Amino acid sequence: MRKRLKMPVNRSNRLSILVDTREQHPFEFDPARVESIRLGLDAGDYSLAGFEPLVSVERKSLEDYVSSLIRSQQRFLREMKKLSVMQHKCVVVEGDLVDIQQHRYHSGVHPSAVIGATMMLIVDFGVPVLFCSNRQLACAVTESFLARSWKQLTKENV
Repeated sequence: MRKRLKMPVNRSNRLSILVDTREQHPFEFDPARVESIRLGLDAGDYSLAGFEPLVSVERKSLEDYVSSLIRSQQRFLREMKKLSVMQHKCVVVEGDLVDIQQHRYHSGVHPSAVIGATMMLIVDFGVPVLFCSNRQLACAVTESFLARSWKQLTKENV
């Protein structure tokens, strides 16, 4: 039998999104829909209040994504291992696959190496990587992912 989580009380009917305290440039969600709460998270940059062990979104700029895959790979893979056991997880990249294919990043790493490492995250770790063309879209995708996760998790815990 699945253990029930204690449901957080949110009287404002807004989604309570946790933002990791280490996140240097956090998304600015619409305050009419989202209550942003700064908190140190064990994994990822964004989660849901009361569901931290189950939900995580790792946000990366394109430059940081490429650097994490290649230069900081061991640390990044430890992070992906933490995400891999979560029910709802993803990496949101502020950039497109076309940006990678056309080498629109500063690293000298070949685009095929970046794409290959991305496939490793998806296949070996089971962590979806969502490429968004810009920061605004990445913010919207993150909010939508967390809102959908919230709906599914609260439905299961009723």
